[in-house]
Amino acid sequence: MRRIVAGVFQSLDGVIQGPGGPTEDYTGGFQHGGWLPPLDDDAVGETIGKLFEGEFDLLLGRKTYDIFAAYWPYAPEGDPIGGPFDKAAKYVVTRGDAPLPWQNSHRLATIDAVAELKAGDGPDLVIQGSASLYPPLLAAGLIDRLTLMTFPLVLGTGKRLFGQGTPAFTLKPIAQKISAKGTIIATYEPAGEVETGTFIGPDPSDREKARQAKMKQEDDW
Repeated sequence: MRRIVAGVFQSLDGVIQGPGGPTEDYTGGFQHGGWLPPLDDDAVGETIGKLFEGEFDLLLGRKTYDIFAAYWPYAPEGDPIGGPFDKAAKYVVTRGDAPLPWQNSHRLATIDAVAELKAGDGPDLVIQGSASLYPPLLAAGLIDRLTLMTFPLVLGTGKRLFGQGTPAFTLKPIAQKISAKGTIIATYEPAGEVETGTFIGPDPSDREKARQAKMKQEDDW
């Protein structure tokens, strides 16, 4: 069985849209494309290098596939990312039937098809970007490892990592460090359902009881 591993660039408020350049993804009127390069440093580069070392295949949403296909096949010869990306199998999760012109590209119509692919033999399936994939993959329990690179800026608007449809879940930290420019680099693995507790004792005050009653009335309204 394969693993699905993900590497994510995000702002402090969880925006992952258009990190690489102003024209990468300005859908929805996004105005901050290219927010990552000024904050790039050696630790971020090393993290990306480890994510793509050895054999891997790519798992992509259609929009990220189009971004990659328009850039990486044309990267300079010997580029440490472009060459492996060109060689790797590209599995594209898409409901459409538009051509996938980049070599070694394959269409997956559903998340069930992703699960079937993961159950087979082969190298890790690596996700980079592809915001639309995270909620359904997490809901299906298909992501095995998640490396978040959280950069020290707030963008306010844009596509977010944990978008609509993301289930509640907990994560187990595997490794973490802070880069020279303040990026928090943390790697997690899924750790099951969310557990809850309380700091309120078994006999809350009358004021707390009144607060809860008022809150319930407001929710009912």
